Amino acid sequence: MTQLPAVSLAAVPGRRQKTLEVAQEIERRGFPGIYGPSLGDSLSLCTAIAMVTERVELGTSITPIYTRNVADFAGTAAFIHEISDGRFRFGVGVSHEPAMSRMGIKQGKPLGDMRQFVEDLKAVPRVGDLPPIVLATLRTRMIRLAEEIADGMVFANGARSHMATSLSNLSDEARTGSDFYIGNMIPTCISDDKDAAAAVNRKTLTGYAFLPNYRNYWKEAGYEEEMNGVEAALADNDPDRVPDCLSDRWLADTTLYGTASEVREGIEAWFDAGIKTPIIVPSAVAGGQMAAIQEFFDLWD
Repeated sequence: MTQLPAVSLAAVPGRRQKTLEVAQEIERRGFPGIYGPSLGDSLSLCTAIAMVTERVELGTSITPIYTRNVADFAGTAAFIHEISDGRFRFGVGVSHEPAMSRMGIKQGKPLGDMRQFVEDLKAVPRVGDLPPIVLATLRTRMIRLAEEIADGMVFANGARSHMATSLSNLSDEARTGSDFYIGNMIPTCISDDKDAAAAVNRKTLTGYAFLPNYRNYWKEAGYEEEMNGVEAALADNDPDRVPDCLSDRWLADTTLYGTASEVREGIEAWFDAGIKTPIIVPSAVAGGQMAAIQEFFDLWD
């Protein structure tokens, strides 16, 4: 039987109470974790989930480090850690320059900023115990920093074929032991119409191809031709050409799509690749997040 993955859950305005009911159903069905993406206020979502569940792990995956004062982050993270009885993981990352620029935030150097953030977070007085800290990672130096200063790491849209190379930057203890968290957010679309499901995931990931740090990672993972094509399209001021540059091989390596059995087999392959906690990010060919989550539930019925 396929091991159960964790689930990504976002609290969309107007459906926040419904989202908490879904969280309770995720716990009832025995899934190991619920992780809130940077979309929306995932810290508030985690606070609420902690109060309506008893066993399921929960976390942010991820919260950008620049959006709040570090003392505010420390107080909130410690609060969730305490009321959840230690079920919370605080996933943090530097996010992406375009997203931060839209908020009027200027980023510094990712490695230095992350190291300073974690140091400052741990130094905030009188907040109580902090939860495990998980760093958003893609490439070698951030992976190594995660083992040095944090309690885990999480990819988003990682390439499965490249995962052995990425994880080789960790010690054997971190890579195989239970104390160090290794997750990956995986865009997932379940449908008997495999082409339609692939199109949904391609649309989901196309925006990431506009981000230089993702292009650099995917080049490292063996997709230089695809990313060079994207960069040529952007240089020609032809963004509509970008999706055509993204090969089926790349899409199958970074996402899950297709029939129920194909997606279940893909989840198992992610476990086999060394990801201890695959986090399914569900989308649907027809319908929104709730329809996609129901299709995900149906995988296991």
